[in-house]
Amino acid sequence: MPASAALAYKLQRLRQRTNGQQTMLEISNLSKAFGRHEVLRAVSLTLRPGTIHGLVGANGAGKTTLINCIYGLESGFTGLVQVTDAPPGTAVRARTGLLPYEPYFYPRLTGREYVGFCLQARGRPVPALAGWNELLELPLDQYAEEYSAGMKKKLALLALIAQELPYLILDEPFNGLDLEANLLLAEILRRLRGRGTGILLTSHLLSALTALADEVTALVAGQPGQRHYPAADFGRLEADLLAALHNEKFGQLDQLL
Repeated sequence: MPASAALAYKLQRLRQRTNGQQTMLEISNLSKAFGRHEVLRAVSLTLRPGTIHGLVGANGAGKTTLINCIYGLESGFTGLVQVTDAPPGTAVRARTGLLPYEPYFYPRLTGREYVGFCLQARGRPVPALAGWNELLELPLDQYAEEYSAGMKKKLALLALIAQELPYLILDEPFNGLDLEANLLLAEILRRLRGRGTGILLTSHLLSALTALADEVTALVAGQPGQRHYPAADFGRLEADLLAALHNEKFGQLDQLL
């Protein structure tokens, strides 16, 4: 973040504290059903600036549905989704970037053109990309659709970082990356958090979440609401998930092993 932008952010946060306000991305009592199948029931969580909030759950627990509701890709849900300091009626996506599980790229667009398209769609100038290109090792002048899965994930992340949005929602960002890229991504996320970005992060790798997150929300299919774990309670997160997801199988496991 440029020094002037960092100073502006700190002044904004100081004014909010002075006025008793706390900026956050707030999800309150969100429920969503497809026909008679209720996928989410009364889910609440808060994403604060300068924090990483992990979101975990088995397939079918509603993680992607929740993300789509937050970002406005799903309608017909009940509950509240808002950025608390935004003017009334402001869409969450105006302040938030989304990295989907499988980023989509229009055909015949180079990586450089894709980044430019994303920024221009938000009315933002396209910065020089040479430094990022060296860091992420992306062939920006090749067609994005020809990238490997890992390069596509890094390209989509680059387009988000370049927009300098206050909140990011990252759905399985480590998926498809090799060890070297995983380690680099983890450090990028730490530094984004350090400059004040709020990050909602999903991962099937529980260790990735607990290593990075300040708190974790667990969704369990068929159960209302969610369970929140601050960092101090991460030690019981795995045991709780095992009990919630596989408790009925432990007797069988005892017989087999």
